[in-house]
Amino acid sequence: MVNGTNHENLIEELQNQVSETLVRHKSILDIMTKLDEYNARINRAVAKSVTSCGCIEIKAQKQDFNSETLTDALAKVDSHVVGDICPNCKEVLEQEIGAYIYFLASLANTLDFRLKDTVKKELDRTKTLGVYGMK
Repeated sequence: MVNGTNHENLIEELQNQVSETLVRHKSILDIMTKLDEYNARINRAVAKSVTSCGCIEIKAQKQDFNSETLTDALAKVDSHVVGDICPNCKEVLEQEIGAYIYFLASLANTLDFRLKDTVKKELDRTKTLGVYGMK
């Protein structure tokens, strides 16, 4: 339970709450551009964690996918992130990601589908395909 809410119902509760609170950006055009805006804000917050705060570094290099087994390949690939995100940067990122999720729920409402079902389908697809569904 999270604040009296069952974890299984969190997505549905958020989507219902969004449908009751979104007024200003109700147009699908507003929703689409807000998703783009918050995507950019998430990217900016990660970049600022590197360039302004310095709590994380990005050490990127070519990924090596040549392996005999999947286990070996998974052990070789890297996120390129060094360090741990600090509490301040984490808070900023959580706010930006939260706003993105809000507008994603709004898009689902506008197009009349349930995010809960979408998440369930993606989870099932991921479980079924495993690494063969590589994204």
